[in-house]
Amino acid sequence: MSASDTDYLTATTFIDCRDPAVRSFAERAAAGTHTAKDKAVALYRAVRDGIQYEPYLDFLNPAVFRASAVLEAGKGFCVGKSALLAAAARACDIPARPGYADVRNHLTSRRLKEKVGDTFYWHSYTELNIGGRWVRCTPAFDSALCARAGIAPLEFDGEHDSVFHPYDRAGRRHMEYLHDRGTFADVPVDAIVADFKRFYPKLFVPDQAAGDFHDEVTI
Repeated sequence: MSASDTDYLTATTFIDCRDPAVRSFAERAAAGTHTAKDKAVALYRAVRDGIQYEPYLDFLNPAVFRASAVLEAGKGFCVGKSALLAAAARACDIPARPGYADVRNHLTSRRLKEKVGDTFYWHSYTELNIGGRWVRCTPAFDSALCARAGIAPLEFDGEHDSVFHPYDRAGRRHMEYLHDRGTFADVPVDAIVADFKRFYPKLFVPDQAAGDFHDEVTI
């Protein structure tokens, strides 16, 4: 393992892999696995399905970006869930880092589209170093949400990139990647919030955080 890879094993402000609850979560999820690949797949599934995807959050609250807080809440949006997967992986000695891209999302709820349009800035994925190679995966959309939306949940095999749903089950385009912002050692919260304020002012009005995205999504 190179020195640069070990940089992605340390705890940071938002990828707080030394938090006892995060470590316990990672240990439970990876129980019974032996290889880094099997651990990574188990952690991915635990974050994907164990933490509900929820975009209606208070984005001025740093907790929505912090791995341990997302775990405690049991819900989060793509950035928070990616941070949690990175933290759980680091807790299992798998180098991990969050990555970000701007994407066009064609399938969303009417309410969310009214707030943010169809371009999602700073959509987050996680890169894991498995067997000396960086592999991307996206734990954002849980299986229950995918079932409501008519989308097959993203699977991850620990060997190949798994970053987006190009089409839903009916053959309709779901998501396009527009611009890759790269990877970071920690969540770049200041930059994310600044762009959210610029592009999504409706996310910062009173009571915008109230709601349940699962209840809004149907096929």
